[in-house]
Order: sequence, then structure tokens, then C-alpha cells
Amino acid sequence: MTSARNILIIVQNLPVPFDRRVWQEATSLQRAGFGVAVVCPKKKMYRKSYERLEGVDIYRYPLLYEADKGVLGYFVEFVYCWLASLWEALKAYSHRPFQVIHACNPPDTFFALAMLFRPFGVKFVFDHHDLCPEMYVAKGRSQTGLLYRGLVLLERLTLCSADRVISVNESHRKIALTRGRVDETKVTIVRSGPRRAWAEIKATSPELKRGRKYLVTYLGEMCEQDGVDHLLRAIRHYVGSYERDTLFVFIGGGPDQQRMKDMVSEMDLGEWVEFTGRVSDELLWRYLATADLCVDPDPLTEWSNLSTMNKIIEYMAFGKPIVAFDLAEHRRSAGESAVYVEPNDDTKLCISIRNLLLDVDRRQAMGCYGRHRFNTELAWEYSERVLVALYSELLGLETSSPNKLRRAS
Repeated sequence: MTSARNILIIVQNLPVPFDRRVWQEATSLQRAGFGVAVVCPKKKMYRKSYERLEGVDIYRYPLLYEADKGVLGYFVEFVYCWLASLWEALKAYSHRPFQVIHACNPPDTFFALAMLFRPFGVKFVFDHHDLCPEMYVAKGRSQTGLLYRGLVLLERLTLCSADRVISVNESHRKIALTRGRVDETKVTIVRSGPRRAWAEIKATSPELKRGRKYLVTYLGEMCEQDGVDHLLRAIRHYVGSYERDTLFVFIGGGPDQQRMKDMVSEMDLGEWVEFTGRVSDELLWRYLATADLCVDPDPLTEWSNLSTMNKIIEYMAFGKPIVAFDLAEHRRSAGESAVYVEPNDDTKLCISIRNLLLDVDRRQAMGCYGRHRFNTELAWEYSERVLVALYSELLGLETSSPNKLRRAS
């Protein structure tokens, strides 16, 4: 369509369409009339160098090296991915020139790539997924060293060079305004919930409880900063203190998963804990529909306190009561759908899980509140409107309907 304007989205840590937020952004913009291409790595089952899905052009590069730990390893990965992304961006531009580069972090390095295209009139939108300096500290590094200061500098350069900044929550917006010194008119909050239809399945499967009365579910990647070890220590206390009537299921993968499995073996929890790995959407829906409650064990760090965890929104989408440590963005997202535990206290986490399992009426009320809040405030449909309006304003277009754009007079 002649009124379309073209956008290139760059994401490094996950491929599309596996990265749900990025894929929802891409498809929402495409349906609104924009031309959209995505550059990302080859990963998991997504191995094609190029394909077109739902009207979106996807350019993937081979991920020759993926760092797990160590500064040098991450440096090598970031440099390689930056160069690979530049090459794919040039291919995308030659195929269909774009007017905006929409870069998702981590890392905070793609501003330099966007600047190479600025002489061609290409604007830069920064999609601020993660707080890289805080993430660095959450992984056990020093907040006073040269590397930390370097991460703060890269973040500031990224924020200052952006024509628009997309923040995932109010805490990220505040970082952009203060640490990044971005004008508030350039910062927009676009949250990361799934679409309403994602959780409209009725798939309760009692057999997933393996004969137990209760099913408690954890959903998400297992990295060293995610607090899965806190939950395992809480389960050890749980098994030793209460009836053995509960199955704890961990859904997802991640670099720390094997260490968590080793902890289960060391604590002799194999009978009570199940790791599913990454599962299909259908099986995930069955687990979430069947769960009696869900847990987010992210411990209190500066990073986690300021971050919105996708799992919280996904639990709410299925109307599940939540037990979580008391973090600022947990409260902003979950409200009354969660029980908030003193941060990093494994014993209190255990007690709160048990008390909530025994209180059926409270679980039902919390679940109803969470589902209502998701449907009326947090579902992707609300974020989609904000995202499309942002791009329409940035590129001088007006929207007369969600699926039709025209140039502003």
C-alpha cells in the first residue's frame, strides 16, 4: 500500500516469532499498514536465513557464539551480533528501504548501527526491554567498576540518540527521564502482555497433578538472577513441614536450568518437583489452566525491583493467584492478585504458598481480580493502540482505523 512506511526491528537475545513481545509489535505494525522487517539470530527451531511470516520479512543470522558467563565472552558475542545485524540490515534496506530502526535491548549497542543510517533520513526508536547496568549487578558484579560505568554510558548514549523511547513500565520510563535525560514527550510506555485470546482456552487437565491435590507452577527462563534457587529452598522447607500433597512444576529452559536440577537432586526433591523444559503453547495452557497457584521467586535486586516480569502478566491472564516477593513492579502489575512476601525469605515464601493453597475463597477472588485487570488494562490490545499511535505520529501519519493509515495533511 502506498501509505505504508517501513520499519526495521532489531533484536539480539531471541529469534522471532519466539520472542512474543517483538513479534506482537511487528505484526501489530504490519496490520496497521506499516512495512515491517526483523533482524534476529537463528536460534531454537528458527533456522531459516530468510522467511516471510504474516507479512513480516525476517532476516536471521547464525549465532556462532553465545556467551553464558564471563565479560570477554559477552563482548565477543555482542561484537559479532552487532556486525551480523548490520549486514542483515543492509540486506533489508536494499530489499525495501526503511524509515525507522526499532532496536530492542540488550545490549545497548544498536544506537551506533542506527546512526549509520541516519544520513539516509532513518529515525531511531529504542525499545527499552532491560536495564543492562542493573542486570550486570544482579549477576553478582560490582556497581563501582569500569564495566558498570561503561554500561551506564552505553545506555545513556542509546537513550539520548533515540528519536523515541519505548519503556516497558513506569520504572523504565523514570530511568529514561533521569539517567538518560530524555524529554518526557519522547518516552512512551508500551507494556508486554499477551493478547486476550492467548488465555481464553479452557484446558484444565487434572492428570498433570500426577495424583496430588495441588499444582504450583513456575513459568519462565531459569537464569542466575531469576531466583529459582529461592523457590527450591522454599520447597525443601515445604516438603519437610506439610503434607506431601503438592506438585511443583517448572516450565521453561535457560542457562541455569541444569544447576537447578542438580539442586533438586542434592535436596532429594525429585518426587515433588518436575522440570518440563520449554513446551508447546498447548501444553503451557494446560498447565496454567490446571495450576492452583503460580509463583514468581525473583529476589529483590535493583534490577528485579524495576522490571516487569512477563510471567506475572501471564499468570494473571489465566486468572491464577500469585505468590511473589514484594517488589515495586510486581505490585504495579499484579495488584491484589498476588500475595507479597518479605523479599528473599525462603521460609516465608514457603509459608505463604501453603496458606494460600489452603484458602480456596481467597485464591478464587485473587484470580478473578487478576483476570479482570488483564482483560481491561494489561492485554496486548491496549499496548497495540499506543504503539501504532506512536509510529503514526513519528512518521507523520494519521490513523482512521486500526488497519488503515494515511499521511497527515
